[in-house]
Amino acid sequence: MDHRVIEKIPATGAGDMLSAPAGIVPDLDQTALLLDIDGTLLELAPTPRDVVVPPNLASTLQALHDRLDGALALVSGRSLTDIDVIFAPLQFPAVGGHGAEMRLSIENEAVASHAPPMDNDLKKRFIAISHLSPGILYEDKGYSIALHYRLAPQFERTIYEAVSAIRADLPQAPIEVLPGKFVCEIKPAGFTKATGVRELMSHAPFSGRNPIFIGDDVTDESVFAIMPAFRGVSFSVGRRAHGVDGQFRAPKDVRAWLTHLLDDEAMAAQ
Repeated sequence: MDHRVIEKIPATGAGDMLSAPAGIVPDLDQTALLLDIDGTLLELAPTPRDVVVPPNLASTLQALHDRLDGALALVSGRSLTDIDVIFAPLQFPAVGGHGAEMRLSIENEAVASHAPPMDNDLKKRFIAISHLSPGILYEDKGYSIALHYRLAPQFERTIYEAVSAIRADLPQAPIEVLPGKFVCEIKPAGFTKATGVRELMSHAPFSGRNPIFIGDDVTDESVFAIMPAFRGVSFSVGRRAHGVDGQFRAPKDVRAWLTHLLDDEAMAAQ
C-alpha cells in the first residue's frame, strides 16, 4: 500500500473528524476494498427498507469494482438478497448476514452458506418481542432474527432484557446477540463478519491484495481487528473505534473519498 499524502477533503467545522483517511493513497493494483453498507456507504434510515442510495454511488462502486479487477466487496449484516435489492440492477461480491452468506464474484452464481437455519421455535420466541410495540420491527433472515427499534428507541432496554431472559431460559443454545445502532440481532454462534472476510481474502481476486475495510458499527469491530493480519488498514465512520487507522465523519465523506480514488487515478494517467 502506497502511503503518499493526499489532499484531504475539507472538514466543515472546527473539531470535525477527518473526512478522508489522511495519508492513504492505495495502489489500486494491490488493493481490495471491503465496505459496510448501513451507516458507512448509506445514511441510516428509520427502517432498513427506507435507506436511500445517492445518485452515482452504484456507478462509482461499479467503476471501482472494474478497476480493482473485481476485488471490491460489500460486507454487511444484510442478506445477499437484500443487498441486491438496494443496488439493483447492479450486483457486487459480498459477505452477507454477518458472515452467513458469501458471493465471491458477480460471475459466480454459487452462494456459500456457513450458517444453519435458526430453530423455528427459538426464532418465534425472539420474534414475539416485536409485539411489545408497533415501532419494533423484526427481520427474519432465516439464520438470524433482527429486532429493529429505531422507531421505538425507548424500548431498547426492554428488548435486551427480553432477549437476555430467553437466553437464560436456554443456556445451552449456541446463539449470540449482536447489538447495533437501534437493532438487536440474534444469530447462531460460529460466524461473524471477520470469519466471512477471512474466507473472502483466501480467494481470488482478493487473495494477496492489501484490504481497506470501512465500517461504522460494533459488528464491524471483528473486521477492524483482523486487518493487520492481511497487511490492511481500517477506518471507522462517525466514531473513533478501537484498532482503526483513521475515521470518516459521515457516509457522505466515505462516498466522496471513493470518488476521489477514481479522480486521483484519472489525474495520474494524464
